[in-house]
Amino acid sequence: MNNIKQPQQQTERVIREAECRQLTGICRTTRYMMEKEGSFPARRKLGGRAVGWLLSEVAAWQ
Repeated sequence: MNNIKQPQQQTERVIREAECRQLTGICRTTRYMMEKEGSFPARRKLGGRAVGWLLSEVAAWQ
C-alpha cells in the first residue's frame, strides 16, 4: 500500500459573463473599460465568439 499523498492538481475554472457579473457586481461595459485600462483581469478567448475569465484572477482582483 502506498501511503504517500500526491499533490492534487487543480484545474483552473473559467467563468462566463453572467457569473462574472454576479461575482463582481460590475456590468459588462464597465468591466470591458476597466480591462482596457488594465484595472480588471483580461478576458480569455474560448473559441469562436466565446470569452471567459479565470476565476482565480477575478478572485484575486476582488
